[in-house]
Amino acid sequence: MAPIRIAVAGVGKIARDQHLPAIAASPDFLLAAVIDLHDPQLTVPWFATLDALLDQGPAIDAVVLCTPPQVRYALAAAAISHGLHVFLEKPPGATLAEVELLRTAAHDRGVSLFAAWHSRFAAAVEPARTWLAQRTIRSVHIVWREDVRVWHPGQAWIWQAGGLGVFDPGINALSIATAILPQPFFLTRATLLVPANRAAPIAADLAFTDSRQTPITMDLDWRQTGPQTWDIVVDTDAGRLELTHGGRVMTGSDEVQRGTDGEYAGLYRRFATLVHTHASDVDIAPLRHVADAFLLGQRTRVDAFVD
Repeated sequence: MAPIRIAVAGVGKIARDQHLPAIAASPDFLLAAVIDLHDPQLTVPWFATLDALLDQGPAIDAVVLCTPPQVRYALAAAAISHGLHVFLEKPPGATLAEVELLRTAAHDRGVSLFAAWHSRFAAAVEPARTWLAQRTIRSVHIVWREDVRVWHPGQAWIWQAGGLGVFDPGINALSIATAILPQPFFLTRATLLVPANRAAPIAADLAFTDSRQTPITMDLDWRQTGPQTWDIVVDTDAGRLELTHGGRVMTGSDEVQRGTDGEYAGLYRRFATLVHTHASDVDIAPLRHVADAFLLGQRTRVDAFVD
């Protein structure tokens, strides 16, 4: 079977660190073009816009959108209308409604749409889901703290409307939690800490519950320096499960699961399967929780943030 010819739109940090290496290592894909400002280090054809690529070639089968979420809808809609399969980096869009419209458009056009939650492909996430499936959950505590200067240096879009602020990493935790917890859950309280000179939160304190009134708390902060914290602790009737290192390490019930960082390799294997079967995978549950936090959250101003 011939490789899927793919173009990458938005060649920033996540594309360089993850997508381009994953594509290069995959037998299922061939990098055919990039859409961004010209970079002489990239030897594939480059185009300033998706329209230019579609007008001038080369031929492609799919596009991965690594742009800021605020501009994804127009690019994805155009790609789908031209019969291209679309891979959406997280978050899949700036709003829930636009992602739903894209899902419908992809179905009607007969192409694949993939809302890619990379943290769900961390090595210990599936073992954690399996372990928790047979347990009664008593409480959940999520701590996701990292240094924005390390992961988003100079990226102004994350502080603007639709950029999500601290929920840009926090949505990774929500993507894991919605995958591993046996019961759906919903937001009950949210406090968002917003810098005086920014539009999006730099920290958040949230509480959720489910139909069994299980307490679920979430601590998000973008001001942490030194070691980063990406932990989910679940207390159950059979003991405690700890999912750490962003889902790569699970400790629970006398067993430890450890894995290396193969998230994006897994994402591209999944996308190849979707493309070959003309199926879609568009789960908006993590984004729905973020939308609820912005809707319900009480905003508290904190000192201005200097990048």
